[in-house]
Amino acid sequence: MPDSTALERPNVAMTGPQLARLADLIKTWGRELGFQQVGITDTELSAHEAHLDAWLEKGYQGEMGFMTKHGTKRTRPAELEPGTQRIVSVRMDYLPAEVESTKVLGQPSRAYVSRYALGRDYHKLIRKRLAQLAKKIEQEVGEFGYRAFVDSAPVMERALAQKAGLGWFGKNAMLLNPKAGSLFFLGELYTDLPLPIDEPFVQEHCGSCSACQTACPTGAIVDDKVVDSRKCISYLTIELHDAIPVEYRRAMGNRIYGCDDCQLVCPFTRFTRITQEDDFAPRHDLDRASLISLFAWGEAEFLDKTAGSPIRRIGYERWLRNIAIGLGNAPWSETVEAALWARRGFPSALVREHVAWALEEQRLKRADRIATDAS
Repeated sequence: MPDSTALERPNVAMTGPQLARLADLIKTWGRELGFQQVGITDTELSAHEAHLDAWLEKGYQGEMGFMTKHGTKRTRPAELEPGTQRIVSVRMDYLPAEVESTKVLGQPSRAYVSRYALGRDYHKLIRKRLAQLAKKIEQEVGEFGYRAFVDSAPVMERALAQKAGLGWFGKNAMLLNPKAGSLFFLGELYTDLPLPIDEPFVQEHCGSCSACQTACPTGAIVDDKVVDSRKCISYLTIELHDAIPVEYRRAMGNRIYGCDDCQLVCPFTRFTRITQEDDFAPRHDLDRASLISLFAWGEAEFLDKTAGSPIRRIGYERWLRNIAIGLGNAPWSETVEAALWARRGFPSALVREHVAWALEEQRLKRADRIATDAS
């Protein structure tokens, strides 16, 4: 792999002062590469392992089988990459400038796409930067063992970031930073270098605030720092492959890919910094597009316009499934009904079922309109 060097090989011995200097350099280089914060931690995650096990026992992972398939490799970094001694944890802000968020949620005829997915896929960008960081380290100390991760392997990225001092766990289970909120990506560099570690972020600032729990449209935040993914709109629109349960469809509103409600209402979101990365800027007006215009995309157009986007992973069928629900939740109009009727005979049974549901929702609204006008 271009971003990996085997970790089994012992690195050249370095003194304490040399390692401390290297840690400082790593943080400087990280900021120069566009990361807003860099921290270093060890591999001890036993407390987080217990929390994960309890979460899995309750089935909160839903259909996300990848959460269990790797055993303890997720919570024991040295099992995933033998020789790992330290993890360099980084964060990168992703909110583009001049992007509407809560305003779009209040306009039910427009589509809401989670703010992290408006631009190009972040995986490649951050992994490339981490590889560049590793090369700088290599130029300083010679060959060493490392591997870069960006939400692409069994890695406890939020737990590692908290231990590295990047933030605390909010009541919505997101990592919160007092100067940046939670609208940022995380990445990790596993390394065999015995670097000095940073103090974990232990002071939690949520206090009695429960805005995220109150704002969750489906009640997915079932306890402090505990999210039942099976109820979460992000899970329903991205991870779930089958039909979206009827009981959550109206609560989805116009959210067609992901959900940011618990982050948008958080008081610390006001400290969010605008990203400096052009790749995260919205593409194809996804921050303000109408549901009807996106529903009209053919499969070729979908594949073309989501090339290099995290949205591509759900595929065209689930894209239409999600938008059909949004149209069912939109105010009644002849245009919305016509758009849905145009997909009534779509080859996919999954799409047809959601279109049928949306048409029935529109019929009920039309009947209410007629009754109101007659009274």
